Amino acid sequence: MMKNKKTAGLIKGAPSGFVISLLVHAAAFTLAGLLVVFTVTQKEEKKFIPPKPVDRPKMKLKKPKVQVKKSSKPSTSNRIVTKVQKANMPDIQLPEMSGMGEGFSGDVGVGFDLSPNLSEVSVFGSSQSIGNDFTGEVYSLLRNRSGGSISMGEDEFREVLRKYVLSGWKDSVLARFYRSPQKLYTTHFMVPAIPTAMAPRAFGVPELQDYYIFAKYEGQLVYKSDIKFRFWGMGDSYLFINVDGKEVLANGWTGHDAYFDWWRSSAAGSGTYPLGKKYMSVGDWIELKAGEPVTMKVLYGEYLRGDFSAQILVEVDGVDYPKSRYGGPLLPTFKTEEFTWDQLTQISRYLPAGECSLTTGPVFNDFHTPSQESEPAEESVSFDDSGSPEEPAAAEEPEKMRLWTLKDGRTVEAEFMTVVAGNLILKTVAGKQLKLPLNNVSDADVDYSKLSMPPKLDLELSKSSSQCKWGDTYNGEPRTVRGNIYTYTAKIRQTSTQPYGFGLTAEMFVIGDEIGGNKNILLDYQKSDFRLDADNDFSFEFSGRPVELFDYTVNNERRGQRYSGFLIVITDTRGKIIAYQTPSENLYRNLSNLRKLRVGWYFDKDCKRCLPTPPEPIINVVESF
Repeated sequence: MMKNKKTAGLIKGAPSGFVISLLVHAAAFTLAGLLVVFTVTQKEEKKFIPPKPVDRPKMKLKKPKVQVKKSSKPSTSNRIVTKVQKANMPDIQLPEMSGMGEGFSGDVGVGFDLSPNLSEVSVFGSSQSIGNDFTGEVYSLLRNRSGGSISMGEDEFREVLRKYVLSGWKDSVLARFYRSPQKLYTTHFMVPAIPTAMAPRAFGVPELQDYYIFAKYEGQLVYKSDIKFRFWGMGDSYLFINVDGKEVLANGWTGHDAYFDWWRSSAAGSGTYPLGKKYMSVGDWIELKAGEPVTMKVLYGEYLRGDFSAQILVEVDGVDYPKSRYGGPLLPTFKTEEFTWDQLTQISRYLPAGECSLTTGPVFNDFHTPSQESEPAEESVSFDDSGSPEEPAAAEEPEKMRLWTLKDGRTVEAEFMTVVAGNLILKTVAGKQLKLPLNNVSDADVDYSKLSMPPKLDLELSKSSSQCKWGDTYNGEPRTVRGNIYTYTAKIRQTSTQPYGFGLTAEMFVIGDEIGGNKNILLDYQKSDFRLDADNDFSFEFSGRPVELFDYTVNNERRGQRYSGFLIVITDTRGKIIAYQTPSENLYRNLSNLRKLRVGWYFDKDCKRCLPTPPEPIINVVESF
């Protein structure tokens, strides 16, 4: 057969010119295709178009109020005559309170409530500032600024105070003396008679001597509307108040008043009515313009020994006040915020009932509302009138009948009885006993049966103690305050032999009671999760924080706190109580209330929060005029 030469020539033997032409056309077609692709796939560059403006509502802002010192020259007059609004104030005194309902959680007050720890709150203030409070420090004139000793006598001490006040309260006069590094912030000056050693301890310097010391505070005095008022006050051993650069009140001890000759009260009633163990001085009238703050300074302290006290009350011009037990006006306390429950607790520990009103009167800040001012905090307290204690948490019985599931899918409704030799013993709805091998029921039912057979436990509380120091007294006199620091430990030990294998939770409540009263105190509360196994020898223990218990004598009355009992509660992973131990069944009966308390709170027989028992009124009042 002959070959087709034409076809073969096209493949192999084509002229070179034809091949070049073919290649050129192929390249042209390729280039054209690329241009088309690039033209089609190239994206158009986006231009940024800003969004349309949003019409947002504008808030109306109040112009901030800033204190402006108008002049450095002293004013030529103490008084400004103006009309003021006269408030009708309710006749409310500090009540005898026996409990607190569930409406109160945390610190209770109508004003700010920062919920500080009670252990950080004292009658001298707390370590937290809320902005409208006074900043205080404690000074010791027995030490220099670095802590070294200084020789000091009574006359020299009074001369330092005199020089300081007459200098216009210049801090340079006190620069060489020791000043506590810790500051306290207070919204009131209600320090009932307490042993002087408690003052340096509150400021974090318990090693200071408890004589030749004083506390000094400075803050802003402001009110939301025009007001005319004056202070009534007493200090043990002395109290000085300076407002806007002027002395407006001074109160001193017997024989020392003549030395403080820079101010004298001309008001009727001054030196007539007692507060605590001294007669009050009545201060000069003060007038404030609405929202205009002025500087206020307060200094009070102790000479040689005894009690430490400073109490400032307020009389608003034109207000009629009820009578006190002494025949004078029952005045409200000075405050820049409504009292919280923690503050009321601390004050009530030392203040006899009926001395003054803690829940009425003006609140010296410029943002309080009328409803906040007129409504006392205590009105919200509720009481349990049923007369019967609440059922304990352990009284809540689980549902006895439950649905059990076998591994073959069948179910049976029955009540758990026990586990014997690997067999699950149940009681059916008809009352018949049913025996099922544990390996024939679901894993969830196996766990339920084991949880229903908790281990037997031995629970106990132990404590360790060390002494704590309360200042150095004058001439080595007996200490007015005695105290110890305790640490409480809960010990849990399994006494049964069968392994349990599930986690447990322990709660430890440490209870104290009053010396000189009938209320209880939650001294410590701890909660811990744990397991009992061979690794910990089937035992577990945990300790709480150091607890300081002290007692003291003031006005020949012994007061303070002491340990009285405990409650240890063990719950399983379902929250069911499987064991508890306490010397007082009343604590367990009221466990639900007890769990609502915080450390440091006082409570009544139903474990509801209450105020401490106030001390007895002071009978022998010192004549200081």
